[in-house]
Amino acid sequence: MRRGLDDESPACRGSALLSIELLSRDHPSSVNNVRSLLHKLASGDGNAAVQRLAVLALNNGSPQRETIVLLEGMSEDDEAPAELRQTSAKVAQQLKRRQPKGRS
Repeated sequence: MRRGLDDESPACRGSALLSIELLSRDHPSSVNNVRSLLHKLASGDGNAAVQRLAVLALNNGSPQRETIVLLEGMSEDDEAPAELRQTSAKVAQQLKRRQPKGRS
């Protein structure tokens, strides 16, 4: 799947992201193992659908601070598509709820 995430084709990257999202529902390590690449795709891919799929996949990983900060920043980016901003805000909130108590 990692090769699919690095592929130049948005369709291939999207397919790999869908696979990661499905696998990570039961195994968060699927996201945690490629988190930095998911961050890169979510924040800088040239295809809005790929960006949104990367954000959705991050939802199934552990609630790490750097992911939440990234998603909150994306949700406030006025130049980003509205759907991406909304999805980023929603996933950031869901990750915050799953953080251990005492962390923000």
